[in-house]
Amino acid sequence: MESGLSRLQKLGETMTMHGTQMVLALLVLIVGLLLAKWIDKGLRKGLRRMVPTSTLIPVFCNTVYIILAAIVVSAAAIEFGAKPINILRLLTIISLVSVGLIIFFRPFMPTMPFKVKDTVKAGNLLGKVEAMTFLNTRMRTFDGKTFFVPNRQILNDIVINYQYSGTRRIKVDVSIRYDQDLLKAKRVLEAIMTEEARVKTKPGPMVYVLNLASSAVDLGGRCWVDNKDYWVARCDLLEKTKLRFDSEGIQFAFPQLDLHINHDRSRAGGSGRPTPGGLMGVSAREASDEENI
Repeated sequence: MESGLSRLQKLGETMTMHGTQMVLALLVLIVGLLLAKWIDKGLRKGLRRMVPTSTLIPVFCNTVYIILAAIVVSAAAIEFGAKPINILRLLTIISLVSVGLIIFFRPFMPTMPFKVKDTVKAGNLLGKVEAMTFLNTRMRTFDGKTFFVPNRQILNDIVINYQYSGTRRIKVDVSIRYDQDLLKAKRVLEAIMTEEARVKTKPGPMVYVLNLASSAVDLGGRCWVDNKDYWVARCDLLEKTKLRFDSEGIQFAFPQLDLHINHDRSRAGGSGRPTPGGLMGVSAREASDEENI
């Protein structure tokens, strides 16, 4: 009983002598680490805006965060009464070792091929990345569903990051009838893309003849826009193409079926009955050969 009372008495004396220092040291540690985290978050956000495709951003930000954390811990220890020179030496050694390990092992560490807010396709999932942890990635699809995908599954599959590059190419593919003016259709389609303010001038819009199909001439318009403008610009270009082609009198191709009527009844034995294999005098073989869809 006396031993317990003596221990409490010593603890009370210690708190009386060093309590203020302990509270101040703890306050410096908490506030300092929160400030370092806030600086790290702002630094990452700013660097991603300036150089969105750089792979050195995580290494640089982690190094800065370690240095800031070391400074905070040093300040807290000094506030508690530790000798500055000893704390400085210890934390310098720890910081140098940590930075060296990060730089050395960084190329061997698996990293996710996207960042938060990127639109990606991982396996059969297409959506926006909302958060990442050490074990899984949270994705939200465009119909409002939330998926938690294991990181090991993402790393073992093909991933398409639609926002990794700054620009993206739009394809405007149309099919016109064979009796339409091909050169006019190419000029109109190129003008539609050129007049769109979001379309890049370098490289400029181009129109190609993609294919001479069975019942249509397939044209392909190609132009580049900023990644953030891709979806809206693509929808607007498709709508403008339909309206402009209608106003210019350029007719789109559509599925059609040509039937050839066989008037030679001798093939049916001179009777007026339907030809075997045909219908009302239509040769099934000829009709199938002329079918264009």
